[in-house]
Amino acid sequence: MPENTSETTVLRVSDLSQSKPHRFSLRPDRPAMEAIASQLSLTGLRKLSFSGELRPDRGRDWRLEGTLGATVTQPCVVSLEPVTTRLDVQVTRRFLDEMPHETASAEEIEMAEDETIDPLGSRIDLEAVMIEALALALPDYPRKEDNAPVEAEFTPPGARPIEEERQKPFAGLADLKKKLESDD
Repeated sequence: MPENTSETTVLRVSDLSQSKPHRFSLRPDRPAMEAIASQLSLTGLRKLSFSGELRPDRGRDWRLEGTLGATVTQPCVVSLEPVTTRLDVQVTRRFLDEMPHETASAEEIEMAEDETIDPLGSRIDLEAVMIEALALALPDYPRKEDNAPVEAEFTPPGARPIEEERQKPFAGLADLKKKLESDD
């Protein structure tokens, strides 16, 4: 195992070396993956891994760069059949000792434009970063490839469905314009 590599999920910032990167490699066991799958409403989670390095970045800030890999199973949004997706994503986080100050009223707080920054606390939770990165990488609407598009009509009982031509109320304006121009 290389020097300065950890499988610890929570790192105390005060224990990290300011002169060299801290490598990490997380591979949760089956019970941990089942808990993560439940937390993210997945029907299956396999081959979850998160590895990379955490290194000092400008002053007391830290930069995390890593690779997240996982095979996830989710229900199809159309048929509810299982859809399996392989995820391999790059993860970057910057933990800042002082967050950039943006002027905002006490009632309204703006999100930072840079989504990779987080406030630096006394600890960095690698497992939390892994779970967040996994949640962000999941397909929003998993769909089996062989499912046909769904067409639905919603009408009250006894009502006639709206025809496609009637759904375009301004389509007749072009004809009206031509008629008015020809009358001139």
